[in-house]
Amino acid sequence: MPDRGIIMLWLLSSIAIINSMVNGYDGSMMTGLQSLTQWETSFGNPTGAQLGLLNAIFNAGGTCGVPFGPFLSDWAGRRWGIFVGSVIIIVGTILQAASQNVNMFIGARFLIGFGLAISSNAAPILVAELAHPKFRGTITGLYNTQWPLGGILAAWITYGTFQMQGDASWRIPSALQAVPSTILIVCLPFIPESPRWLVAKERSDEARAILGRLHGNGNPHDPLVDLEMDEIQEALDFQKANADTRWFELVGSPGNRYRMFLAVCVGLFSQWSGNGLTGYYLSKILNQIGVTDPKFQLRINGGKQIQAWFLANLGAWLTDRVPRRWQFLGGTAGMMICFSCLTIFTGLYQQTPSYNLGIGAIVFMFFFGACYSLGWQANTTLYPTEIMPYRIRAKGLAVSTMTVNLALFFNSYINPIGMASLSWKYYFVYVAWLPIEVLTIFFFFKETKGHTLEELAVIFDGEQAAVAGTRLGVDPAHAQVTEEIVEKALHAHDTPTSERSSDIGKEEKATEHLEIAPPVRA
Repeated sequence: MPDRGIIMLWLLSSIAIINSMVNGYDGSMMTGLQSLTQWETSFGNPTGAQLGLLNAIFNAGGTCGVPFGPFLSDWAGRRWGIFVGSVIIIVGTILQAASQNVNMFIGARFLIGFGLAISSNAAPILVAELAHPKFRGTITGLYNTQWPLGGILAAWITYGTFQMQGDASWRIPSALQAVPSTILIVCLPFIPESPRWLVAKERSDEARAILGRLHGNGNPHDPLVDLEMDEIQEALDFQKANADTRWFELVGSPGNRYRMFLAVCVGLFSQWSGNGLTGYYLSKILNQIGVTDPKFQLRINGGKQIQAWFLANLGAWLTDRVPRRWQFLGGTAGMMICFSCLTIFTGLYQQTPSYNLGIGAIVFMFFFGACYSLGWQANTTLYPTEIMPYRIRAKGLAVSTMTVNLALFFNSYINPIGMASLSWKYYFVYVAWLPIEVLTIFFFFKETKGHTLEELAVIFDGEQAAVAGTRLGVDPAHAQVTEEIVEKALHAHDTPTSERSSDIGKEEKATEHLEIAPPVRA
């Protein structure tokens, strides 16, 4: 049975990860608003480039906010990054709900995206750096699964306000976008700071106390806590001695250049795989297969979001049970097949309208969403976070986030123009692109499952990056961590003190003559 520290860790992490709901809420809300005649009337029935701008400005704000996230996270702490970003989101949401014209609505959405870029840099890093090594993949992976949870809320809130007359039908969903950020601000005083940030700021005693409370069941000198503190300190010392402190550091070594390549790929692939069409422009896709009833469109949107949330959580559960690389690969290959089938059914419907062809297109759209949720939703934030060493983690995640925002901007602005010009034939752009993603993942993505954050540096930087964990059971040559120490530490929490002391003594003797395993070359 999990100890009190593990239970507390899961509770605190569950609060921090709701930051991701803001993003999912926004996309689903904008999809729902396009089915509301009240919203379309208020803003002059936007189409084409104007509709694209209304959606894309959110991501433009996110792109502009990206450079500020790492600065706040590294200088003031992860918690301050969450706080500042959340305050900006709340201000933007108030303006969005009170918008009197399209320009005010656009400005408010820019502000929301700007604030989210700051909080989204700090929140997943805090979750990853607080996480117990045994559950880091699942906890960090769950961060991005709250994206579809926000989507569920937005989809069914817009469905509920559909019957309302006047502006209230769209102002209420717009205002409720502030709820996750408000909860975060209220609960933030109870969430501890990142132990790695504290060690970097020479506040090691505070870091040890936090790790002891969350990983050692109240014991700051638990064997696992000692190991983690050694790893953190050694990794920080190495990075301090061998790294630049500027943004150039991101490409200053072969290992970091490889990390940046992967971070950009994850950010790009996570949004440029056809999901931008099935997300922001679901109503346009449904119109092309004869589903034109706004109420039915809202129901499909709501059902799609519920499916996405359940399967995204399943995907997060899988992250610590199957290799990350194969999870990426399986999900993307499935998306490639399903999107091709969606394109075929839609094309056939355009030639010969048929109820069965329309249903077939909807079925493959749901299958496509299932593959994305299982393969990508959890890993989009988890993978870029864990491949970065502490010194560039905030900046590296910012690069991935900026790529996400740029890809989303393209999706939001260009997709409606492409669909207006080419109709369903525009889908072929993604039919051709998805095989490139599959090949890139197969040949270039590295496996990260089974390592502490510090040990992952060995995969990219070689022997010189080895830390305490590599001397206590890590075999870098086979990219596999021996989980004995973690398991023993967890077991020790349920063992009487006298027996625990004896076990620790045996462990020390057993590891006395261990040598460092051969390094992996980046």
